Amino acid sequence: MRRFVTLLVLLLVSVPFGISMSGCGKKNPVVFCNASSGDGGVVVGQLNSIVLQPLTYGISLNYGQIGQLTTPQGTDCKGTAVSVSAFTYGSRNVSIVDVNPANGALCAGTWNRSLNVIPDFTVCTPPTNPNASNSMTYLTAEANGVTSNPIPVFTHPVVTSIVLGAPTADCTTDPTSNCCPLASANTITATPYNGTACLSQGSTGQLVARVFAGAGTASSNISCQAGHLTFAAQTAGIVAIDQNGVATAQQPGSTVITASVSNAGSSAGFFSTCPPTSIKLNVPNTTATNITVNQNFAQPLVATVLDQNNTVLTGLALEYVSTTPTTIPAAAGGIITPSFPGGASITAICQPPTCNPSPFNQIGFLGNGKPATSNPIGITTPGANSTLLYLASTQSRYLVPVDFTTTTLGAPVQLPYVPNSMVISVDGTSIYMGSSTELMVVSATTDGVTREDVSVPGTVLAVSPDNATVVIADPIKKLIYLEAAAGGVITQFGGIGTHAQWTPDSQTVYITAGDQLLVYSTFTGWNNITPTSPSPNPTAGNTPLDVAVTVPSVGAYFAGATTRAVTYCPSSTLSTTNGQTTVANVFNPQADQVTTATDRIAATNDGRHIIGAAASTGLLSDLQVTLPAQQCPLATQQFSTGGTSTPFTTTALTGIVPVTITGVFPTSDSTAAVVTYTGTGGVLPAYAPAVAGTATPGALTNIKLSGTATAPVAGVWSTDNFTFYAGTSGDNLVHLITRPAAGSTLTDSKTIAPNLPLAPNTGGTGTIAIPNLMVQKPRKTT
Repeated sequence: MRRFVTLLVLLLVSVPFGISMSGCGKKNPVVFCNASSGDGGVVVGQLNSIVLQPLTYGISLNYGQIGQLTTPQGTDCKGTAVSVSAFTYGSRNVSIVDVNPANGALCAGTWNRSLNVIPDFTVCTPPTNPNASNSMTYLTAEANGVTSNPIPVFTHPVVTSIVLGAPTADCTTDPTSNCCPLASANTITATPYNGTACLSQGSTGQLVARVFAGAGTASSNISCQAGHLTFAAQTAGIVAIDQNGVATAQQPGSTVITASVSNAGSSAGFFSTCPPTSIKLNVPNTTATNITVNQNFAQPLVATVLDQNNTVLTGLALEYVSTTPTTIPAAAGGIITPSFPGGASITAICQPPTCNPSPFNQIGFLGNGKPATSNPIGITTPGANSTLLYLASTQSRYLVPVDFTTTTLGAPVQLPYVPNSMVISVDGTSIYMGSSTELMVVSATTDGVTREDVSVPGTVLAVSPDNATVVIADPIKKLIYLEAAAGGVITQFGGIGTHAQWTPDSQTVYITAGDQLLVYSTFTGWNNITPTSPSPNPTAGNTPLDVAVTVPSVGAYFAGATTRAVTYCPSSTLSTTNGQTTVANVFNPQADQVTTATDRIAATNDGRHIIGAAASTGLLSDLQVTLPAQQCPLATQQFSTGGTSTPFTTTALTGIVPVTITGVFPTSDSTAAVVTYTGTGGVLPAYAPAVAGTATPGALTNIKLSGTATAPVAGVWSTDNFTFYAGTSGDNLVHLITRPAAGSTLTDSKTIAPNLPLAPNTGGTGTIAIPNLMVQKPRKTT
C-alpha cells in the first residue's frame, strides 16, 4: 500500500513538470503584417491576394469557343508568392461565359452538366440569343476566402477579318478599336495612324482597326464586342508596338501588321516608316566631291539621310560601294582605305530588303520598297603599281601569267578545255573560264585549276563584286545560270546571254540575252524585259548587245541599234478598294532612249558619260548623262541625255575598218577610254571624254600599234591607269600602251609574246593563238 501511494505521488508531481518542459520547446514566432497590431490581424505567409491574368485587357472568345484561364498567382501581404492547393473559379453571368469552377475551363456559352452520358464541362453550347449589349461579363478566382481581381471576358460571333485603317467619324454606326475604351484599357493617347501616310522615325501613332464577323459591312462590325486587339509587325525593325497598340516608327520601310483576338490572328494592314528622300554623302571638313586619298590612308565619309519631313534618319543599314573595289574598297560605315593607286566613285545606297524594305505587293506605296542612292564621291589615289596579267585565247588550251614586277613570263598552265571566256574575281583570287564542256576555275595564287564543273558549261559573263556569284550563259540549253562561287546553281533563267554587269553592291545584275533584257535582283527576283520590235540581226532592230551600269548604279544602258536605258525605280500604279491600297509595279521601266547604234558600251566612273561604239556606223558616241534625284518617285524616273544642256556627240572612228567592236574600256579616273575591235587598221582608238555640259566633242586619237599588228582585239587597263594591255591580231602579241600621267599622250611602248599554242579546229592559222582573253590584278611595285 505504501508503494502504491508513493507511485501516485510521483505521477502527480512529474506530469505537470513534463508539460512545462515541452512548452519551452523552440517555435517560429507568428509575424503579423501590421507589427503594431499586437496579437491579431493578417499573418505574413498566409494568402492575402489573388491576381488573375490578363489583368487589364481580359479575354476574347467567339460564341461557342472553349478557352482556359491561366493559373492565378497568390501572394501574402508582403507580396511574396504563396502556394495555393486549389482555386475556385466563378462567372458573374454564366449565360454569357460559363466556367468550370475546378480548373478554369471557359465556355462562351453554357457548359454541359449532369447529363450522365458524357463528362461534365466537355461540351460548350453557344448562347441561343446573343446580342452586342449582353456579350461581356467578368470572371474571378477564389481560395481560402480571398477573391481575385475580376477580368473581363468578351464574347462575339466568329471573327472573319480585322482591317487596319483610319479612325471612325461615328462610333455608333462605324465603330473602330479606338471607340472601345474598356477593350483598350482607356489608354489611347497617340494620334491615330490612318495608313495613308508614313510616320517619320521616332514618331508615334495609335493603330486603329475594324473587326468584322462576316462580309466586312457595317452590319458585321463587331469592333467593340471583340475585346482587346494585340498587334505585331511581320518585319522586325520597322515599328515597335506596345500593348496599347501605340506604334513607334523605327527604320524606314513598310510591314504587314497582324492583329490577334479570340486566339486567332489576322493580317490587318500595313505600317509605313517614311523612306529616305535624300542621301547626302560628304567628306568631313570639305565640300569637295572629288578628293585625293593616299594609299593605305583611312578616309571617312559621312552620309546624312533625310525623309520627306526633313527628319534626319539614323541607324540605317546603308551599303557603301565602290566602282573599283579591287583598288579602292569601301568598308562598312563609309571608311575608304585605298589598297592600290587608281580611281573610284563611292556611293551610299539604301537598298531593299536590308534598308527600306516592303512586302512585295506594296513596293512603291508611300515610297517603301524602293532604293535610294547618294551622290557619288570621286576618289583618286596617286602612285603607280605593278600588274599580274593573265593571258589566254579562245584558240588555245593554255593560260600564261605575266608578273610585271619581274617582267618575265610565267610557266604556261594547261587547261582541260579551250576557253571561250575569262573573268577574274574582284578579290583577285579566282579566275573563272568558260568552255563548251565545263566551267574551269583557276587559282590566281597557285596558277592551277582548282575546280571543274560540267553541270554549267557555257560562257562566263560576270562575277559579282562580293565574289559570291558567277553568271554563266549556256547557249546550247539556252539557260543563264547564277552559280555560287563555291559551286551550285542558285537560280537560272531561259535565254542566250551575251553580256552581263553587276551593280557595285552585288544586289542586281543586268544581262543581255538575244531579244531580251534580263534583270535579276535579290529583292524582286528575275525580270524579263522584251524590247518592242526585236530583230534577230545583232546590228539592227532592238536586240540588246551590251550593258553598262550607270554611276551611281540607279540603272543601266544597253547597246543596240537604239541605245536605251532602264531604271532601278519601278513604275508604280496605286489603286484603292474598300480603303485598302494595292500597288501594280512595272519593274525596270525604260528611262532613256537615243536613236544611235552602239555595239559595245561603258560608263565612266565620274557618272557623266556613257561611251559607245558601233562597227556598222563607224562612230564613237558620247552620251553626257544627267542622272535624276536619287530617291525613286512614284512614277517612272527618266534619265536626261541629249539637248543643249546635256549633249550627245558622235565622232567618226577613222583609220580603222572594224568588223566587230569587242570592247570600250574607260580608265577608272574617267580621263580616257579606248576601243578594241576585230578587223584592220593597226591603231588603237583613244578618246578623251568631252567636258560635261558642253556641246564640244571629246578628242579622239589613234595610237599606232608597232610591228605587224592589225587590230587590238582585247585589252585591260592597269589599275593605276598608266598602261593599257592590248592583245592584238596580226602579230599575236600583247602591246603595252602607256602614258606617264593622267591626260597625257598614250604610246605603244613595249610588246610581250605569250606564245599561246594554237589548238586544232579553233579557226586560227599558224601555231600561235591570238591573245584575246586577259584579266589582271594589281601588285605592289616592290
